[in-house]
Amino acid sequence: MNGIIGKKLGMTSLYNADGKRVACTVIEAGPCVVTQVKSESKDGYKAVQIAFGDKKEKHTNSAEKGHFAKANTTGKREVIEFRDADNANIGDVIDVTMFEAGEFVDVVGTSKGKGFQGVVKRHGFAGVGESTHGQHNRLRAPGSIGACSFPARVFKGIRMAGRTGGTRVKTQNLEILKVDTEKNLLVIKGAIPGHNGATVIIER
Repeated sequence: MNGIIGKKLGMTSLYNADGKRVACTVIEAGPCVVTQVKSESKDGYKAVQIAFGDKKEKHTNSAEKGHFAKANTTGKREVIEFRDADNANIGDVIDVTMFEAGEFVDVVGTSKGKGFQGVVKRHGFAGVGESTHGQHNRLRAPGSIGACSFPARVFKGIRMAGRTGGTRVKTQNLEILKVDTEKNLLVIKGAIPGHNGATVIIER
């Protein structure tokens, strides 16, 4: 398999061999159930679909019940496909035993939403800065956004105020510091996108 679905539990820290404190994130990875195996002949592409997180029966519609029944499992919250994955059959259970300490992975998640923000918080602008010359309310303003008669417009993509966060983010090359097979936990070095309890995808 190319990856697994998990849930971000929070951050903590460990001490490495040199005695330095290392910030890390704890992820509950799996167990995930293989709910569908797609092939090029039938579906047009190769993929393995896995599901994670139990869902109440009253929140599972009839189509989902029939789909999950083929894998002999109950309703799940998250269903994700991994392209070009091999060695998987419907009903197989995938857990953290597929990873080893010292391995490097990519983690995909949805960043925390910050709402509508100004340019200082959104893009790191310094603001106009000086409080002299009558600039009493310009400390966090973006300043000029374009020229005058030429080009007589504002270029596309210019950094301005707007909604911040709440987007799909992939953090690459994160080292796995520890694997807890009993509790299905991965301890990954550094921070990953999303709030505590958010669903994340761990990819090789």
